[in-house]
Amino acid sequence: MQATTPQDMQKMLKGVVQPWYEALADPAAAQQAVLQRLLQGYARTRYGQEHQAEAITTIGEYRRAFPIVTYDDIKPLIERTMAGETDLLLYELPVGWAITRGTTKGESKFIPMTPPDLKMRISAGRALVNYVLRTKAFDIFQGVNLNLNFPSVVGTVQAGNGEVEYGYSSGIYVKHVSRRMPLRSLPEQDEIDALGGGKTLRDWERRFELAYERCKDENITLVGGVAPTAISFGRYLRKAHRVYPRDLWQVRLMTLGSVPGINTRYAPALRAMYGPVAIMEIYGATEGMFGQQKDERRAWVPNYDLFFFEVETRRGWIMLHEMHPGQRGSLVVSTPILPRYKIGDLILAFDAPYFRCIGRAEPFTLVRYYWDRLTRLDLGGP
Repeated sequence: MQATTPQDMQKMLKGVVQPWYEALADPAAAQQAVLQRLLQGYARTRYGQEHQAEAITTIGEYRRAFPIVTYDDIKPLIERTMAGETDLLLYELPVGWAITRGTTKGESKFIPMTPPDLKMRISAGRALVNYVLRTKAFDIFQGVNLNLNFPSVVGTVQAGNGEVEYGYSSGIYVKHVSRRMPLRSLPEQDEIDALGGGKTLRDWERRFELAYERCKDENITLVGGVAPTAISFGRYLRKAHRVYPRDLWQVRLMTLGSVPGINTRYAPALRAMYGPVAIMEIYGATEGMFGQQKDERRAWVPNYDLFFFEVETRRGWIMLHEMHPGQRGSLVVSTPILPRYKIGDLILAFDAPYFRCIGRAEPFTLVRYYWDRLTRLDLGGP
């Protein structure tokens, strides 16, 4: 992404967020358009053909034809795809295989990332772009992004007669996309990958030391990635070098995701370590980047132009944009790879178009959420 003048830069940035804005203005129309686009891709896969994707035109038909699936439901198909039956779920070869940092029954989930899927993950940059446009903080692009993302290559698994490399989605994303962004990232993803895919404390200390050495003399203006990792890095700097990030850099913005409560539970610790930074939350998972914070309200706003969103509520299935303030439900997403996939998150609606992920769709999640807000005297809206 290149821009020679401030006017060119502003025009380029507006182009990144304009489809998002337009979809928010008419989410019903945007979701119908997304469904038709997704169905065209599904029709090119064996799984989609088995469910007559090519004949579907309405949301009702889509719900009747395609079942809700969890990872456990679709895991056998993913394993067959990894073993070489790529046309089972995919209509393009994967650029990488992503694993989750969490576990399903003690095992990491494997999710393929295809070129269309990777292109959609660029939406994670909307949090940064929207903030810059809203605040006119164009000088952020004159600095460096502190790359604390996970390795893009962790190991290999046997797939058919060969092996397939796998890593974390954040690292794969940075590896393929960072060169197209108007902001340099350090350490470079290849440098992080060279340290290996270990998950021990020592492995993370080696990555953190690399980040310190590569960035200590740089103008760090942005920190993006996983909120708990950003906190762990701050603690490492204090332990290993007797400094906090705020002592080294004047960070302007943090775009963070992966856990609920970034703007509430995590914000005090982040600002204590990094200084008076703006924090923009990203809502995503290994399966995709589904939304990001739009303004000062501490909630995320969906990417209605990219993914298809449904919610399971006590009264049945509704579209995400049909939720009313205070309503909650379990989110189901349709991505280029996964039709009607139950992500496992409990979503709470505020006034449109604002939402929060308050945790996993499990018993007592809602109780824990409100108890946490009460103990922090966080009793207002988003």
